[in-house]
Amino acid sequence: MEYLLETDNITKRYGQLTAVDHVTLHLEKGEIYGLIGRNGAGKTTLLKMLAGLAKPTEGSFSIFGETAEATVHLRDRIGVLIESPGLYPSMSAFENMKVKALMLGMNDDDFLNELLSDVGLEKVGKRKVRQFSLGMKQRLGIAMTLIGHPDLLLLDEPINGLDPQGIAEIRELIARLSKERNITILISSHILEELSKIATRYGILHDGMLIDEFSHSELLRRCSERIEIRPSDPTKAVTVIESMGITEYKVLDKSIIQIFERLEDSGEIVLELAKNNIKTLSIAVKNEALEDYYLSITGHAKR
Repeated sequence: MEYLLETDNITKRYGQLTAVDHVTLHLEKGEIYGLIGRNGAGKTTLLKMLAGLAKPTEGSFSIFGETAEATVHLRDRIGVLIESPGLYPSMSAFENMKVKALMLGMNDDDFLNELLSDVGLEKVGKRKVRQFSLGMKQRLGIAMTLIGHPDLLLLDEPINGLDPQGIAEIRELIARLSKERNITILISSHILEELSKIATRYGILHDGMLIDEFSHSELLRRCSERIEIRPSDPTKAVTVIESMGITEYKVLDKSIIQIFERLEDSGEIVLELAKNNIKTLSIAVKNEALEDYYLSITGHAKR
């Protein structure tokens, strides 16, 4: 498969501190990839390397099928918003957009107004950016990343510090950009609950290491209500479970079986296993919240 962006054991060290530790990830065209991690996990450092703002200590990466060194001429195809947007507070939203456009050799006022409309800033007029709310500044920052008609957006914590209304606005904007403009997006956050509403795939970064990757459907599956059963003979138990017509199940660590259907039939499952001389060592019905799941993974990695 050809990836729009991929890293190969990319690493960044600052003296004795390893901020990003041999991270290998793959981003397909059209994805919204949610990079999850606590503050200090290495998210910003990783995005800075991908944006060309920091040089890897080890490893490599490619974008649009070209190596990092060769992507310099493709930088206008990458929109970057890392940390807070670089805005001129004494200028209006349009004036900030105009400065960025002229730097890129563009002079299309209609297009700039279209972008401002896309992010919901079409009515701010000549109002100075210093008077904007944090959410408005974030939306303007995203609009500025779109000036060069990018195919890829790198967004670092764009919802950090926003109120619930601002978070909803940015979330809807990102989903719309992906769908309507066919832009691939790599977005970092420490809030799994919010990213779960827009991302199509996820990677969990912890202490600089990528400890897990999964799709949106897999995330929902892992966090959905389920029966977790630990039988004395898992291999034989799978045969019995399938004979009961159960197909929605998964075997973990060769000892625990998760069942995602017929949740009300846990007693019947235990009886059927017993008829086949399989002991049930433990059984429980679980329903894990997204944040609990995230904390359980990072906690396990720390241990």
